[in-house]
Amino acid sequence: MSLSSELSRRSGSPLEPPPEDSRPSTIHPRRQQPRKYGTPLDWIRNLGSGIVSDIQSRAPFYLSDWTDAWNYRVVPATALIFFANVLPGIAFSLDLIETTNQYGVSEVLISSFMAAFIFSCFGAQPLTIAGVTGPITVFNKTIFTITQSHPDKPNYLQFVGWVYLWAAVLHWITAILNFCNLLRFVTVFACDTFGFYVAWVYLQYGVQVLTRQLDANAQNTPGPLVSIILALLMLITSVLFQYLSGQSFFHRHTRRFLADYGMPISLIASSGMAYWGRFNVANASTLPVAGAFQAAGGRDWLVKFWELDGKWVGIAFPFGLVLWILFFFDHNVSSLMAQGSEFPLKKPPGFHWDFFLLGITTFIAGLIGVPAPNGLIPQAPIHTTSLLIMKRSKPQKDEEEREKALGFTPDFTERPVAVVEQRVSNLAQGALCLVLLTGPFLHVLNLIPRGVLAGLFWFMGADALRGNGITQKLLYFLRDKHLTPIDEPLRQVRKSRILLFVGIQLAGFGATFAITQTIAAIGFPVVIMLLIPLRLLVVPRLPFTAEELAILDGPVASPFTMDSVGGSLT
Repeated sequence: MSLSSELSRRSGSPLEPPPEDSRPSTIHPRRQQPRKYGTPLDWIRNLGSGIVSDIQSRAPFYLSDWTDAWNYRVVPATALIFFANVLPGIAFSLDLIETTNQYGVSEVLISSFMAAFIFSCFGAQPLTIAGVTGPITVFNKTIFTITQSHPDKPNYLQFVGWVYLWAAVLHWITAILNFCNLLRFVTVFACDTFGFYVAWVYLQYGVQVLTRQLDANAQNTPGPLVSIILALLMLITSVLFQYLSGQSFFHRHTRRFLADYGMPISLIASSGMAYWGRFNVANASTLPVAGAFQAAGGRDWLVKFWELDGKWVGIAFPFGLVLWILFFFDHNVSSLMAQGSEFPLKKPPGFHWDFFLLGITTFIAGLIGVPAPNGLIPQAPIHTTSLLIMKRSKPQKDEEEREKALGFTPDFTERPVAVVEQRVSNLAQGALCLVLLTGPFLHVLNLIPRGVLAGLFWFMGADALRGNGITQKLLYFLRDKHLTPIDEPLRQVRKSRILLFVGIQLAGFGATFAITQTIAAIGFPVVIMLLIPLRLLVVPRLPFTAEELAILDGPVASPFTMDSVGGSLT
C-alpha cells in the first residue's frame, strides 16, 4: 500500500468521505460542555487527570504490545521506517551540521535512538515515530544565525540547552493542565495544509542537497552530475516499485513485497550504482561521518548549560515558547495521523502522557547537545500503513459497478482488517540507529551518496504531495467528468467553494513556506498554529453551507482515538 493512498484516505479527500457521524460542526465545537469546577480544590484535583487516564487505559495492553509483535508485518515495517526516518533526518541536518559545526551525524542518530527507546518502551502511542525533522533543523539554524551574530554571543549549545529546558517545562505544564484536549479543534483543514508544507519542504531539501554540491565543486566536474543522475535513479526506481505494487501484475504477495521493500531496494541499488564503472571515478559526494560514538568537534556529550550567562537564560525563553508551539502541533498531529480513522485500531491512545514524555526527550536533547526529536510526518502514518493486515474479500456492489464502468471487474479486493499494534518495530529501528554509530556501520553510512538522499527526498515529498487532500481536490477539476464516479462527494460541492476552500489552505501554506525562507523563520510555528483558529472562527463565516464544509473537511482520527482528548468537533 502506497503512502499516497494512505494520505488520501487520511486527508478526508473526495475518494473516501468521513462517516456522517464523525464529521465536524461547521462553527461550533462539541455540544458537550467542559467540566466546571466549583472550587479551586476541584480544579487542583483535575491536574494531571489526562496523564492518569492515558496510563490507566493503556497499561492493560502493555504486555500484549510486546507479544503482538510476533508477526511478519513487523519486519518490513522496521526496514521501511528505518530508511524513511534516519536518512532524511541526517540529510535534513546537513545544512545545520555545515553551518554551525556543533552537530554531526552522531548527534542525529543518538537523537533518533533516544526518541525510539523512550516512546516505544514508555509511550502510550508506540506507533508514532519520532526523530529529527526539517522544522527543528530550521529552528536550530535560525537560533545560530540570530545569536552568533551578536558581539557578546553566547555558547551556542548552552543557549540551545536553555531553549530546550524552557520548552520542556512548557510541555510538562501542558500535559498536567490537560491542554492536549485542544486537539479536538484540529481538523483535516490544518493537517492537509501542514502536510502540504512538509511535502514541499522535502522537495526543496532534495534540490538543496544537489545545489550545495554544485556550489562546492569546480565547474564542469563530474561529481555533481553523477549525484543528479543518482537522485533521478532513486526517484524513478522507487516510483516504479510503488506503481507496480498497486497494479494487477504479479501475485499479490509479490506486490506486497514491492510495497514493503521497494524503497529500501531502490536506495541500496542507487547507492551501489555510484561505485560502478565511470560513476566511481566521478567520486560523488557522500555523507560526512565522524568517529564511533563521537560528538561533533570532539566535545563532551554533557552540555553544561547552567554555566550560561544569566541574561541569555531569559532571552532563551521566547525561543522555548516557539519550540513548544511547534512541537504541540507537529508531534500531536503526527500522532493523530498515525492513528487516523482509516486504520482499524483497537488499542487506546494517550496524547497527554506522550506529550509529557516529549518534554523529557526535549530536556535530554538539550542536556547532551543533540537536535530535539518529535513526531515525524509523513513517517508516522507510513509506519502504521506498513503494519496493516489486509484481507481478501469480494467487492461491494457499488465498487463492482464502478469498476465495470471503467471496463473491468476484479474477483476480489483487499481491505485492511487490523493493525499490528506493538512496540518492537519502533524500538528496533531505533536500535539500528545505535548500531550505525559503530565504526564498521559508520563506514557503510559514509558510502551513501548525497545524490541518493536527494532522490529519497523527492520520492517522499512527491508521494506525500500526491496523496494530500489539497492535491486531490485540485485534481478533481482535471478529471473527465464522465469518468468521475457518480457518488463522488465533491460533486455535491459548488466548484467555486472548492476553489475558495483550497485557496485558503494554499494561502496558509504560502505564508508558512515563505516565512521559513527568511530570517523570521523562527516564527513559522506560530503561523502553523494559527491555522486552527482560522478554520474554527473564520472559514465558517465564509459562503459555505454546512453540508459543503462537512464534505471538504473532517476529523483527522476516529472518535475512538479522539475520545482521549474530549472528542472531536461534531
